[in-house]
Amino acid sequence: MKESLLEILCCPLDKEPLELEDAEYDDDGEEIIAGQLVCTACGESYPIEDGIPNLLPPDMRGEAPA
Repeated sequence: MKESLLEILCCPLDKEPLELEDAEYDDDGEEIIAGQLVCTACGESYPIEDGIPNLLPPDMRGEAPA
């Protein structure tokens, strides 16, 4: 995931901005491959795994097919 994507992503629950925490970058330092996106309002956390942010609401994450 490119860091510039943070400018357009928002929390799916309350549409507030997300902040990047615990970011891990690829070898080139250009793409985020792991970390957390945290809502600035409600504090809900969304994982970034293999460069893909999981923006499903928390109650739907366990139901998503792999």
